[in-house]
Amino acid sequence: MSAPERIPPRSVTTAELLARGELTVRGQIRDASNAVLHCSVAYDGQEALCVYKPVRGERPLWDFPDGTLAQREVAAYEVSEATGWGLVPPTVLRDGPFGEGMCQLWIEGVPGSELLALVDGEEPEPGWRAIGLAEVDQGRTALLVHADDERLRRLAVLDAVINNADRKGGHLLPAEGGRLYGIDHGVTFNVENKLRTLLWGWAGEPLPEEAVDVLKGLRKALSGDLAARLAALITPAEIDATRARVDALLESGKHPEPSGEWPAIPWPPV
Repeated sequence: MSAPERIPPRSVTTAELLARGELTVRGQIRDASNAVLHCSVAYDGQEALCVYKPVRGERPLWDFPDGTLAQREVAAYEVSEATGWGLVPPTVLRDGPFGEGMCQLWIEGVPGSELLALVDGEEPEPGWRAIGLAEVDQGRTALLVHADDERLRRLAVLDAVINNADRKGGHLLPAEGGRLYGIDHGVTFNVENKLRTLLWGWAGEPLPEEAVDVLKGLRKALSGDLAARLAALITPAEIDATRARVDALLESGKHPEPSGEWPAIPWPPV
């Protein structure tokens, strides 16, 4: 009699794990402006670390509707996935120990990948892009620069699309395999121009051909499946504004420049 055929265990996707797994709170990230809980999530024999941000832990903001930051984080992930660049860790909206919230795969940053620096002088060295002058101590100023890195440039395009109002240095996570992730996308998708970022090094320069192709794909997706997914997360007006930002980027063919109507760099920058 032959042995019974072994059925390999079913592969659980990261989205399934995050959405259906049992969340166990391991601790709280204290330096965050909203409630951010470090958790483990387990489902069908698989486990991972994640971040859980319950809606009830969000602080009210004057320029964003209350209780919407978690949805905006998920919307940023959806747009990131539509670009094909995979710049935002897998993120879902789900119930948890403290109610509905955002659940995002934990990314362990890899040290030693320098993306930001303060340097003396008025011009950046080769391989770096200038952001602006910053006061460092006792009235002394230094030039704040970011790496001239293709991954950062992609993230700058994504931020322009989602209207990211808070792209700080601490929101950049270099990971294993040369990957770069952006996190903390709660203040995005506002209908008003609120782009605040450290990634101004390409401001006014022509978009790379790759970015133009991605934006064309986004324009199409925003009239199809992506728009349907976003409709459960942000308002129709915010979806329309996202389409308009994509159209504006394609029409200009350039990276956006600071508008002068809103502080261009978040504070603190890191």
